[in-house]
Amino acid sequence: MTLAENSNNNNSINAFLGLNYEPALESLGNDYYDEVAAAEFPQHILRWRNDALLPRLGLDPEVVTDADFVTAFGKFEKRKPLLALRYHGYQFGEYNPMLGDGRGFLYGQVRGSDGELYDFGTKGSGRTPYSRGGDGMLTLKGGVREVLAAEALHHMGVRTSRCLSMIETGLSLWRGDEPSPTRSCVMVRMSKSHIRFGTFERLHYLRRPDLTKKLLDHVIEQYYPNLIHEQEKYALFYAELVKRVAELVAQWMAAGFCHAVLNTDNMSITGESFDYGPYAFIPTYQPYFTAAYFDYYKRYCYSHQPSICQLNLEMLQEALKSVIALADMEMGLASFDEHYQREYDSLMLQKIGFEQLQDTQKTELLKLTIQFLQDSQVGYHQFFYEIARTFSPKWRDEPGLVMATSNIVPVTGTSEIFDNWCILYHKLLNNFDIQDMSIIAQNLALNNPKTVLLRPVIESIWEPITQEDNWQPFYELVKQIQSGN
Repeated sequence: MTLAENSNNNNSINAFLGLNYEPALESLGNDYYDEVAAAEFPQHILRWRNDALLPRLGLDPEVVTDADFVTAFGKFEKRKPLLALRYHGYQFGEYNPMLGDGRGFLYGQVRGSDGELYDFGTKGSGRTPYSRGGDGMLTLKGGVREVLAAEALHHMGVRTSRCLSMIETGLSLWRGDEPSPTRSCVMVRMSKSHIRFGTFERLHYLRRPDLTKKLLDHVIEQYYPNLIHEQEKYALFYAELVKRVAELVAQWMAAGFCHAVLNTDNMSITGESFDYGPYAFIPTYQPYFTAAYFDYYKRYCYSHQPSICQLNLEMLQEALKSVIALADMEMGLASFDEHYQREYDSLMLQKIGFEQLQDTQKTELLKLTIQFLQDSQVGYHQFFYEIARTFSPKWRDEPGLVMATSNIVPVTGTSEIFDNWCILYHKLLNNFDIQDMSIIAQNLALNNPKTVLLRPVIESIWEPITQEDNWQPFYELVKQIQSGN
């Protein structure tokens, strides 16, 4: 990756400008967006390019140049229209009609090689009509954090947007939550859609059921195509959205991830995770762990995430009731807990090494696991990684061998729980054939990476960037995340 200033090669066709963009959202008309212009920046230094995403766009990473990224996603040359999307949202429980894309826009939409429609959405690209006095910019640390979050979650099996590029822009920004002045960047996010719960809530606020139905038809056509010809397509859409969101929050919980700001404008209508601000991965199992320093009442703490997502789905019913019968939506929402628990149990079992257990065994194992994690306060991610690192078929021989060589040493008062966990794990292993031990070992290795983005890890790569402009630790960390190490 080139870290120097890049300029466009006029003798070749830009890889991104040559893509076949689809005016999917644009074709709905300007009731949903405003056309905007990108900011002009004094500098364009490509800091991150996600080559792993390029084949999905039909592009060869060996052919795409750094200059292609800079021209398309730093200088924004020859790409119009740029659309700032309109939306409202419930923020910490209070309705806010003064929202919308305030520091980004929809750059374009492209059909991937997998047949799916993808958005290129910017962050930090300048003021829009919804900036509300803000500068429309993104701090470099904010960009670094989102790149890391998206890659980490993707490789932990979470359905998430990902960052396509991050370009440092040479501006100095003043922020209350970072040492200022601080450096700036513009980031491009690649996701299924930037249509939010709040997009529909705005239309309800404006009393435009016609626009609600028009947008809902668009969402079903593009993102729920299997429902297009169903007689009850609207009710089925809502039920499927409930399922997607329930599964998504279960993925966060199993990954030990706290999103931090689950306002309805941060909830995607496709059930995809996006827009990472003050997120954090839990260091230990603390139900009331809160990632955002401004979440004074722990509304969006780790353990509240399932209920908050369920509440956001419930509030969305008000915005959709002009098209979908409330009784149908209530029936769809009633399945949230079932979808969530099934996904969470499955993911947690995989982290412990098992693909399937009898219901009573599963319940007992997961209950004992959470009890041990909460009472001992050993590292949440360390515990599962240690199971993977030290696993041996010999654990079938006697309970005392289970995790005997691990670094998990129960603190005083929790050794009985740990001993009971080891006895149960030993017992469960003996319900499987010896040939199954390799499958268990593979599950453990696949679902428990060594590298986890705890706050000290992020700070350890940010410090050399600020002090020496040394990006090598950042690139090494991303490489570790992507490799599962």
